[in-house]
Amino acid sequence: MTLRPGLATCEAMQSSNSFPDWHGTTILAVRKNGQTVIAGDGQVSMGPTVVKGNARKVRRLAGGKVVAGFAGATADAFTLIERLEAKLEQYPDQLARACVDLAKDWRTDRYLRRLEAMLLVADKTAIYTVTGVGDVLEPGESADGNAVAAIGSGGNYALAAGKALIDQDLSAEELARKAMGIAAEICVYTNGNLTVEVL
Repeated sequence: MTLRPGLATCEAMQSSNSFPDWHGTTILAVRKNGQTVIAGDGQVSMGPTVVKGNARKVRRLAGGKVVAGFAGATADAFTLIERLEAKLEQYPDQLARACVDLAKDWRTDRYLRRLEAMLLVADKTAIYTVTGVGDVLEPGESADGNAVAAIGSGGNYALAAGKALIDQDLSAEELARKAMGIAAEICVYTNGNLTVEVL
């Protein structure tokens, strides 16, 4: 028995071939009933090998008012998070502007455009996916303002689970934990060792 079909499935879910090493990450953001949560798993994989099971891929920024999770090459992601922190200092309490400015720099700067990572960023009122091709995407909201977004190898699994669970009688944190657990059962590059930050 070979793991190739599972590998192909996880890799096929990535939106771009320019990010070949997204293995080992699932980041999920949920906003429900006024609460915002970002959850990330702890698995780091190199090819078919689990290198680490308790990595922390979710960080608080801007004095705890913003949470960011990353998928992709770790050093690249930390570089982007540092840049985002600088933008948040430049534009306090303006998350959208900070993300757009970061995406613009990321796309146009010769050094930054080589970075292979993605960010999922949120404050109490908004969630943004920031990519290296200049995208700053806000997830679609339901009529009551609830929203779900995800990135990484198991991102589509967590996203599907989150959307399916959004109408259940669960808090945002409970929903995020349950959806991440489902992703961990399906994607071989995702584990159940979670970091969860709540706003």
